[in-house]
Amino acid sequence: MDGGKERVPELRTLQQKVEYMVEKTFPGQKVSGRVFADLVKERGGSLSHSYFSNILAGKVTQPSEDILKALGLGFGVDWRFFKEESEVVDDVVAGLQFLAKRRTGEISGLAGRGLDEDGLPPELLQFALSLLEDAKGRRSTTGGGGAAPFGEPEK
Repeated sequence: MDGGKERVPELRTLQQKVEYMVEKTFPGQKVSGRVFADLVKERGGSLSHSYFSNILAGKVTQPSEDILKALGLGFGVDWRFFKEESEVVDDVVAGLQFLAKRRTGEISGLAGRGLDEDGLPPELLQFALSLLEDAKGRRSTTGGGGAAPFGEPEK
């Protein structure tokens, strides 16, 4: 292992990005094309179950912008994540890592001041994650002694 830090997979192709989002959005679940298509429809988009299955199979590599927007709706992320050479891939990955750590209790709270509707910038999320990893590293090398990060009580 690399100190508990999650390895981010290579996310170059549409198939890789969609597989990653399925894994992170529906952990431990098998999501069919129909279920995902219904979810997109509930959120105001349109995507056929067979087209989604073809994306997962790697048969579709350059869908229309409307399809990318439907994927974004279904996964609840910025649709540009699915574009080739996307600038938002790192933002989405950092956000998912942050949410995963929040879900497991590694991060219990965070307050931000002066945030706009876009929320925390990816650089701040990465910084928060690096602080958490540093604190975990210090605790493991000192045998668990010392103060818990961010003023939390020790466990």
